[in-house]
Parts: sequence; structure tokens; C-alpha cells
Amino acid sequence: MPRFYCPQPLAIGAVITLPEHVAHHIQVVRLSSGDHITLFNGEGGEYTATITTIEKKRVTAEIKLFEPREVELPYAVTVAQALPEASKMDWIIEKAVELGAHAIQPLAAQRCVVRLSAERAAKKMQHWQGVIVAASEQSGRNRLAALAEPVDFNQWVQQQDLHKRIMLSPRAEQSLSDWARHHPPQSVAIMIGPEGGFTDKEEDLALAQGVLMLAMGPRVLRTETAGLSALAALNAVWGEM
Repeated sequence: MPRFYCPQPLAIGAVITLPEHVAHHIQVVRLSSGDHITLFNGEGGEYTATITTIEKKRVTAEIKLFEPREVELPYAVTVAQALPEASKMDWIIEKAVELGAHAIQPLAAQRCVVRLSAERAAKKMQHWQGVIVAASEQSGRNRLAALAEPVDFNQWVQQQDLHKRIMLSPRAEQSLSDWARHHPPQSVAIMIGPEGGFTDKEEDLALAQGVLMLAMGPRVLRTETAGLSALAALNAVWGEM
């Protein structure tokens, strides 16, 4: 059944006008009146609805059923990703959402090639939010991962956070998997460097702020692989249920 994010109040028995992008998608995939769709508004659970009318730029649906279905991880994982080149961030966000990431925190590290002005950052945020929505629709998540504003690495790492922060680094002597096997499931933030990695100065600053430095194994992973591998490793060790 096609799933769509519908950021508005939803209730059984209500006949609603679907957002324009949802209406457009319904027409593109050639759904018809009477077809069933799944809607979610990010507040938890999902709704089964029946398409009632399809007009040129307007589609309505009647909500028939609510299902309190959740597929969220029992622990919150934030992916703190140093900005990579080109469209790699799209890939990282999409796959992180599929793997259950609770939040995405873009970081501006010293070796980042990408530098975002305020205008570019606003456009990127809007685009990345769309990536989160599409990945949530596809993967069956009924809650959207939080997307934080891009922030300078030094500023972010010095903030006090209740979550355990983990920096992935080849310098580390302990692996993430080994650490996870000896600790209970908990909320964590995983820090991933850009293509050139974090600088020694950034790593030293992170250590001084209580960040735990762990490795992903003997091989050096690309920036677009490291965070996703870490998420998968935590899910494997801690379990998803």
C-alpha cells in the first residue's frame, strides 16, 4: 500500500485534502478513487485511508483506520556527520533514516570541502528534509528523524549533551562493536569525519570534552560508509527490539 507523509491532523472518519506533493505523486503513479493508501503525520502510528476524489490539482481521502504501528529503535542514535562532497550527504541521510537514526547533525569540520553560506544552508536543509520524508515513507517509519542546523565542529563538540558521544577514528584502540557488547543500549551520537577525516586537533579537542574514540575495524572506511556501518553494528549488537 503506498505510504505518504501528511503533516496535518489526522483522525478516523475525517475527509482531508492531501498536500499538493502527495496529490501529484498519486496522479503520477495512477492511483484511482477507491484505492487505499497509508498516511502518517510524524506523531506516531499510521492511518489507512481511501481516495475519494481526484481532480487536476486536488486529491481528497477519507481516513478509515488507525494502526499504532512503530518501528523506531529503542535507543536514539544521532548521526553527527561532517559535511561531505557533492551528493554524498543525501545518501548518508537516506540510509541513516532507513537504519533507524533518530537525528542528523551536519558538522562543519576543518577538512570539509563544502562550505555553506546561510542561504545555501537553508536550501540544503529544505532538500535534506525532503530526503528524510521520502526515506521514512519508503522504510515504514512513522516518525521523522530530527534534522539539526549545520554547526561548526568546535562549537558543537564543546556543548554539554546527555548522550554519549562517540568519534569514529583509526587512532582508536577499541572497536565500536566491542564497546557496545559491554554496555547496555543507550542514546548515543556518532561523529563521522569528512573525506580527509578529523584533524588531530579536532580529535584532541573531542577527547578533552569527554568524547569516546572508537574504531570500526582494521579497514579505513569512506565517510559515506562509516556512519552507516556504525548504525548497523549497534543494531546488530543491541538489537532493534
